[in-house]
Amino acid sequence: MLEVKGLNAWYGESHILHGMEFEVREGEVITLLGRNGAGKTTTMKSIMGLVPRREGSIQFRGAELAGMMPHHIARHGIAFCPEERGIFGALSVTENLMLPPVVAPGGLDIAEIYTLFPNLKERARTAHGTRLSGGEQQMLAIARILRTGAKMLLLDEPTEGLAPVIVQQIGRTIHEIKNRGFTVLLVEQNFRFAQTVADRHYVVEHGRVIDMIPNHRLEASMDKLHEYLGV
Repeated sequence: MLEVKGLNAWYGESHILHGMEFEVREGEVITLLGRNGAGKTTTMKSIMGLVPRREGSIQFRGAELAGMMPHHIARHGIAFCPEERGIFGALSVTENLMLPPVVAPGGLDIAEIYTLFPNLKERARTAHGTRLSGGEQQMLAIARILRTGAKMLLLDEPTEGLAPVIVQQIGRTIHEIKNRGFTVLLVEQNFRFAQTVADRHYVVEHGRVIDMIPNHRLEASMDKLHEYLGV
């Protein structure tokens, strides 16, 4: 579904990605694991065209995305949920959910969203974005991109700073959207969480992929993983 080859990216004079290469098959949940500053978020932003300068190949369902503007990339069916979440604080939950444009058929309607996220249903009309907990904001950020009809979701650190019970809810949500046919590329530092949801893990260091670990081999690779992540 997604194939990245020889991807380089810069912020000003800073060369961040140094030949990133990986692939994501349709229906998979894939994680990018690595230390802070390894280039994981820059990879996602490069896919979405949000990095000022990038070179290499980014193919999505056979279409070359490198060089496209972000709004054209989104129309191909890729949605990005940034770590900052981007919730509109003055709007209610329902109003936030009504904002995203439809980029393709197959997006979830409001009733489906509230079935998937019962916490949001309880807060639908009474809570504005600024009054939601961190976990509720994360659920709303994910729910919002599910409305668009995009079939590939890029989730950047969805569990960062959340309580364990909310992390479990996010995990269940990722399993559910995978069962519904969505494909997920996930940036995570919490490899214990990643282990519960992902099919494969790419380890990123200094702006390139240095290893790929199938999920069923993760336990056997713990010594190597601890070394990679410096845990």
